[in-house]
Amino acid sequence: MMPFMASKHSPEFDQIRAQIAASAARMIAEDGADYGTAKQKAAQQAFGNSRVPGNCMPDNSQIEEEVRLYNALFFADSQPARLVHLRTLSVEMMTELAAFNPYLTGAVLNGTAGEHADIHLHLFVDSPKEVEIYLLNKNIQFEISESDNFNRPEKRRGRSDVEPQETLSFMYKQESIHLALYDANDLRNTSTASGKRIERANLATVLALLK
Repeated sequence: MMPFMASKHSPEFDQIRAQIAASAARMIAEDGADYGTAKQKAAQQAFGNSRVPGNCMPDNSQIEEEVRLYNALFFADSQPARLVHLRTLSVEMMTELAAFNPYLTGAVLNGTAGEHADIHLHLFVDSPKEVEIYLLNKNIQFEISESDNFNRPEKRRGRSDVEPQETLSFMYKQESIHLALYDANDLRNTSTASGKRIERANLATVLALLK
């Protein structure tokens, strides 16, 4: 456990944040933890039950860079092939779902995908039911989950009547696929509610990555 003695701009502060980022990256690469969970656990390891100062928390871009370094150091013999495999399956699924305007996002797109990574696609549709019916007609059994779509401008303005964003999850060739279903107009939103740019790629871009 590390007591917090550093000021915001001190070298000690940078060291603590780097330590949390490195620990979080190990959990992501080794255990498949999501960024939020890994960050919280890494902070708890550093501070124990003490309150974690917000300025000590690394952002996701710093953690992502640490994941890249960790993969290069410990998984150089397997991670590149794993990434190609997941991107190949992504192309297959995006081709299958071409009518629903699919975009690849997440670790498979940014290149940090490891052993535990899933494939995450964003679909932009007029009606989520269209995708559900399509999958059912293909005999694909899926699970449905819902969450607030805070990236919608209406949601950012505090509207409570905005429909939740639906995600369909299923297995494809022994890999987990997650289809996040967005309104067709949401494709115009290129940043999150916090202002961060949304990283996503269409089929042509993913094909170019494979080449």
